[in-house]
Amino acid sequence: MLAAIAAATSLLPLAADAETSEGQVKSAYEAWDAAFNQGDAKAVAGFYADDAMLLPPTHDVIEGTGGIEQFFTGVIGSGVTGHKLEPIRIMEDDDQVVVAARWSAQGKDQAGAATTFQGIATHVFDKQDDGSLKLELHTFN
Repeated sequence: MLAAIAAATSLLPLAADAETSEGQVKSAYEAWDAAFNQGDAKAVAGFYADDAMLLPPTHDVIEGTGGIEQFFTGVIGSGVTGHKLEPIRIMEDDDQVVVAARWSAQGKDQAGAATTFQGIATHVFDKQDDGSLKLELHTFN
């Protein structure tokens, strides 16, 4: 049903000596999953840039951290738990990190039976002046 990434106002410092983009993305995903799984939609929204865009499978276009927080409040409120992100491919340039990922979560289907939701996500992180990452674009199915 849904995907996710978040827990504070910035994700992770970029250029720590031996840390790779892969390690940074995995750490960012762990933090996002932790915030989501703690039911903290405000912390989830904190991983996104102020002008970020979220494109869920509903075909809605959700802009800004307020809208993103509202969206994830609804997802969390519907009983989705156990969210997990796993990178498939990471691409990086001077200003951005783009990640293709798998996601999964636990919830209930329309009949109320426990089920696992899963899909594919794309994340575009902007590198901040302080070396942190912020999500600028997040889309998933």
